[in-house]
Amino acid sequence: MAAKIRIGYLGVAHGHGAAYAVRFRGFADAELGRVYDADPQRAEAFAARFGAAVAPSPDEVLADCDAAVVTAETAFHADLCLQAVAAGRAVLCQKPLCLTLDECDAVVAAVARAGTHFETAFQMRHDPANLRLRELVLGGAIGRIGWARRRHCIGVLFDEAFLRGASRWHADPALNRGLFFDDAVHATDFLRWVFGEAESVVAEVGSRLAPGGLEDTGLCIYRFASGVLAELANSATTLVGENTTEVYGDEGVIIQNHDDLVSTGAIRPPQPILLKVYRRAEPERGWQDQGLPIPAGHGERIAAVARGFLDGLRAGSPAATARDGRQSVAMVLAAYDAAAQGRRVPIP
Repeated sequence: MAAKIRIGYLGVAHGHGAAYAVRFRGFADAELGRVYDADPQRAEAFAARFGAAVAPSPDEVLADCDAAVVTAETAFHADLCLQAVAAGRAVLCQKPLCLTLDECDAVVAAVARAGTHFETAFQMRHDPANLRLRELVLGGAIGRIGWARRRHCIGVLFDEAFLRGASRWHADPALNRGLFFDDAVHATDFLRWVFGEAESVVAEVGSRLAPGGLEDTGLCIYRFASGVLAELANSATTLVGENTTEVYGDEGVIIQNHDDLVSTGAIRPPQPILLKVYRRAEPERGWQDQGLPIPAGHGERIAAVARGFLDGLRAGSPAATARDGRQSVAMVLAAYDAAAQGRRVPIP
């Protein structure tokens, strides 16, 4: 592989694309190639910010790069990913992978046929606290897991700049389905990464506090093949928060804090701890702080995807595959179905 991986952009609507570009530009083993977006002005602004060149079409980006970053509106992911894979390029695709399972399946099949490197951008898989939590669970540190809770929240639907600015497409059903779909895929991937395949879900999804009746909240209970029950609370109208992930086993408990946007901000409780463990076999030790520093901001987690993508590309091992992206979408779409039908729905 070349000493420097040349990275082109196919769509720059999603703000995370800029977070990745900041890092890519600072790495010794990467350089930015050309930038395409369906909105030429948006492409020009992004290119000017990062010292890149604008391309009038995806083909011209793909002719001048080793890897393509897809951070367009979700509705355009499938076509852009398929073009990049057909051109033999490595791909980093922003979540959600696609709007529908049929589109996801087309991308998964194309990647399998081409044998190209493909990563779905899930920053939770690159976060030290999440990696440690998963290590503790899989290593049996708290015994057999009975149930878990994950709150995964943001407050963007209380933000006028988000609702009326360049990010407003996130709430457009034609471009991104809804805020629950957009954000909950992070949490469903995280739960599946830690507990294995999910079998079914019951859920409620709808509008509670958002202006204009926008979808803002989903509450789900997932049943996993491993026997674990996991509660997921996902909201786009959460101002601040504390506890984020709780895992309960017959030999101990794990509590992880400060891992979603609302609990990583400046408003923190006294003496905050990022990750702590209680073990039945060591009651005298009480809660055991795992000694991990809380990130200065949620942006650190987002930007970590860039380094992870390059390292995974060089090692031939993506942090999250196209199929991982597909399954996270399947889990969220099943929650929509469960809410609409008022019953437990299997995960396809």
